[in-house]
Amino acid sequence: MSVITVTRFQIDPADADELRARHAALVAATRAAAPGLIEARLGRVDDTTWVGVWRWDSAAGLQTARQAVPGNAEASAAFALTREATAEDIEVLDEL
Repeated sequence: MSVITVTRFQIDPADADELRARHAALVAATRAAAPGLIEARLGRVDDTTWVGVWRWDSAAGLQTARQAVPGNAEASAAFALTREATAEDIEVLDEL
């Protein structure tokens, strides 16, 4: 069963372009370290509030990534631009 992780955070609007570049680098590094990432999306609610939505093939795929990626250069660089980050993991039960 797939899992969706939703990460909501704040950034300085001046960092928007840099955040997008660092997010792309983080996605690439995560895919290289853990094959379970199906898709990754980055969106903006307003100038300061952003949301990352990542879909994993399974809870095991997410767990593998969480063991391999935290603290790596790409994760550190991406999250250095953020504040007030929260994350939720959502188990997908139905897809209609």
